[in-house]
Amino acid sequence: MTEYNQVLNQVSQFRDAANTILNEMRKVIVGQETLIHDMLVTLLGGGNALMEGVPGLGKTLLIRTLAQALDCSFSRIQFTPDLMPADITGTMIITEAPDGRRGFRFERGPVFANLILADEINRATPRTQSALLEAMQEQHVTVAGESYHLPKPFFVLATQNPIELEGTFPLPEAQLDRFFYKLDVPSPMEDELVEIARRTTGSSSPVVEVAADVPLLLSMQTLVRQVPVEERVYRYAARVVSTTQPDSPDAPARIRQYLRVGISPRGIQAMIIAAKVEALLDNRKAVAIDDIRRVALPALRHRLFLNFEALSEGISPDDLVNEVLDAVQVPR
Repeated sequence: MTEYNQVLNQVSQFRDAANTILNEMRKVIVGQETLIHDMLVTLLGGGNALMEGVPGLGKTLLIRTLAQALDCSFSRIQFTPDLMPADITGTMIITEAPDGRRGFRFERGPVFANLILADEINRATPRTQSALLEAMQEQHVTVAGESYHLPKPFFVLATQNPIELEGTFPLPEAQLDRFFYKLDVPSPMEDELVEIARRTTGSSSPVVEVAADVPLLLSMQTLVRQVPVEERVYRYAARVVSTTQPDSPDAPARIRQYLRVGISPRGIQAMIIAAKVEALLDNRKAVAIDDIRRVALPALRHRLFLNFEALSEGISPDDLVNEVLDAVQVPR
């Protein structure tokens, strides 16, 4: 019974810490409840997020506020066509000692921070994009044959502008698949615009206090991995993923008609981990089917690759994910 109470206490502490972080972010961010919730889920799940939205919606402010609430180091990288991989990862520079001897020293790039804003990632060349995505995947960078580990926690929020295509390099499908979540940023409503104007045009600004530190955040990420998952939940998540394969006998007609490629195994990994976070945030110590359904859209929308027919008819990945969720039967 003591062990059971200890688990309940850990879950309660997790939820309280997460709510404290969210409340600090709400001091600055107006509305966008789903967005800040899903961004925190990505961070606690140990993943990275791709955020899509038009300019001026507060994407930079969002992650900067999160960094302040967590007392973490923060870097903003503005991606441009002339940005080189070394501008992100760092480079070797020549140094001179007091006695006149020269040597090489590694100058760390902006990727060596806890929270990274990769702003307009689709404006950089594929070579530079790959440098960041490799760092995301491997959690280290290699320069001149030597590896340098990135700090923990390590979280990348990459943004892209959906309305500008000139001078951009869209992320390849294999690179998109490396992102844990894809988050869509909606435009604020009228009341939210009024509150934004009220907060940002006055003489004072809200102060964000530290809600959690690095050791607490790392312990929360560790706890996520320990959340148990029943066999039927695994089965349900697997059915969702397998049903998106166009050649699957269980795939709905529109999936076979509109998809080139279905979801990879990274999709089920992201759903399971995100569902574990959702369970803890709801003060539960086990994952439910509803958790899988809750996380399906942000975890899967960027892993469905539409064919030309779907694009020409205005079919969205969200439409197809919802259709799959409606078609998949819950295991007994």
